[in-house]
Amino acid sequence: MAPPKKKGLPKPLPEGFILADTEKKKWKLGKIIGQGGFGLIYLASRDVGGPVAADTGFVIKVEYLENGPLFSELKFYQRAAKPESIEKWKRSRKLDFLGIPTYWGFGLTEYNDLRYRFMAMDRLGSDLQKVCEHSGGQLKKATVLQLGQRLVDVLEYIHENEYVHADIKAANLMLGYKDHELVYLADYGLSYRYCPDGIHKEYKENPKKGHNGTIEYTSVDAHKGVAPSRRSDLQILGFCLLHWLCGTLPWDRVLNNPVQVQEAKVRLMDNLPDSVLHLSVSGASTDELAEFLLYVKTMGYQDKPDYQYLKVLLASTVTGRLDFSAPQGPAEASATKVQDPQTKEKHKPGRARGKPKAKAVPREEDDEQEKEMKSKPVLPRYIRGPPITKPQTQQKRMEKDPCS
Repeated sequence: MAPPKKKGLPKPLPEGFILADTEKKKWKLGKIIGQGGFGLIYLASRDVGGPVAADTGFVIKVEYLENGPLFSELKFYQRAAKPESIEKWKRSRKLDFLGIPTYWGFGLTEYNDLRYRFMAMDRLGSDLQKVCEHSGGQLKKATVLQLGQRLVDVLEYIHENEYVHADIKAANLMLGYKDHELVYLADYGLSYRYCPDGIHKEYKENPKKGHNGTIEYTSVDAHKGVAPSRRSDLQILGFCLLHWLCGTLPWDRVLNNPVQVQEAKVRLMDNLPDSVLHLSVSGASTDELAEFLLYVKTMGYQDKPDYQYLKVLLASTVTGRLDFSAPQGPAEASATKVQDPQTKEKHKPGRARGKPKAKAVPREEDDEQEKEMKSKPVLPRYIRGPPITKPQTQQKRMEKDPCS
């Protein structure tokens, strides 16, 4: 029987503690610089003979051995994101950069009769959530589209390596430590192997697993308890892009009620493109995001996305470096107009941004089986409306792959 999980953050390891990873490389821990739901993040150095510099380029994530998110993240990096695999992909796609953090090693350690798992990574900078808050809750449209294109590149890579991320959000997008132009999709604690050995998971609704993920952005499939897929990653991304552009989402006022959030997302997807087009803020239309989500709506559960077509949909006339300055003009004031008509009168206005109202629910996976996750039951909901037909552009571009 597996040992019980330890709830909460691990007891800190002392500064200067030496770790040895599975390849016998030694790491020295510095100060704690961050924390997640189950783990602590330390500055780290390969030079164990001196103090860990404040500007070191490495960090180490530490969790209790019994907890699951870091184990899931390690499995993702070991199977799908080795540095040499990423470099090979970049060359084949002629990419200068791919926003996946570099993983350097992992190991186990003990301290005061407690067992820990750790993972060494490149140090990253601030997260996009803080950037959004600093810019008043919104980003410029050109910046949103540029971020969308870069994230489509990342999703194509991890999807081609049998994984989905399942928890895309601003808090999981990290800027480079020294170059803020580089944006990384981080935190693979909820990553899911949707296509092990080329065999796609079957569509199966499970109310006991309903609403997994971060409530603002999780997909309609996840609300029904369906295992994550490529289309769910893209739908989550679409909801994120819409939030970053508009500063709020139609279901912001009902985040404490997952069923109402699910119903609001179904309404938005059922009534595309009008449901997104009418959310346009002054001076920044949502046309591209309406097309993006409309494409996602046409996808089957096992369909392979046309990533290049999605990048074309998100093309911007503005190129060059990312501009994280706040949007200027009336667009800022109009952000509060983005709301779901059916919840408009029932609920008090909420914050346009801020910390998520509900934490992401960890998903654990090992080589033998997927462990059941406990979640509040909810009756299955079904997308309403007439049968959906794929646009001709998608039909022409859809490729065959082992997981189609």
